[in-house]
Amino acid sequence: MDIRSEFGQIVRELRARSGMSQEMLAYHSGLDRTYISGVERGERNLSLVNIEKIAAALRVSIQYLFSSERFSCNLAYQPSDFTVPFKERFSYHLDHDKKILAFQVNGLFGGKQDVDYLTSTILGICSAYGRDELNILVDHRNMKAADGEVVVYSPEIIEAAVEFQQKLTIYSKKVIALCNSEFMVQQLNHVSTTSGIRDKALHLFEKDKAMVDKAYSLFDIHGNELIKTLG
Repeated sequence: MDIRSEFGQIVRELRARSGMSQEMLAYHSGLDRTYISGVERGERNLSLVNIEKIAAALRVSIQYLFSSERFSCNLAYQPSDFTVPFKERFSYHLDHDKKILAFQVNGLFGGKQDVDYLTSTILGICSAYGRDELNILVDHRNMKAADGEVVVYSPEIIEAAVEFQQKLTIYSKKVIALCNSEFMVQQLNHVSTTSGIRDKALHLFEKDKAMVDKAYSLFDIHGNELIKTLG
């Protein structure tokens, strides 16, 4: 496989796992859909400017577009991904003594309404605390589609997540997110930078036990009622 075909395959995988059509990626990158199609088929010699546009549309760095992390090309955010209601896939736990609020999302956000539900629930808890008083532990390790493959936020969810974090930053002292991929780390770095919470946020992806243990250590705890190592 030559470099153009390999790059095109990577773009296709990242687009698919974020639920984006070629038209949507073209819109967010400011490029023509036929151009994006040609990129994915390995038919285009891309300029650095257009590589930068595609990276920005996918919310990743240019360097990440040349990483070894690979995914399925199955398009995520399909009807089969939402057979279980979001309220049954969202859980939270408040450790009042240690002032740690943990929440977990399994599967995908079905749309802004799901983020709004999470926002209302989490901010309702936070409102009992003062500025910079709560540590937040987020678990996205099981954010997977019906095909069992990991997924990241869709463009719609990214916009809603930015709004959520802008409100959360009032109460949060530190936010640690356990991610399902380096792709998600890249994406959440973009979200937290856009929302203004970047200096408080740390997004982790590594072997499961090491990742969870690091989060525990950073919060000076030995365990959590909700978020534990998998398996």
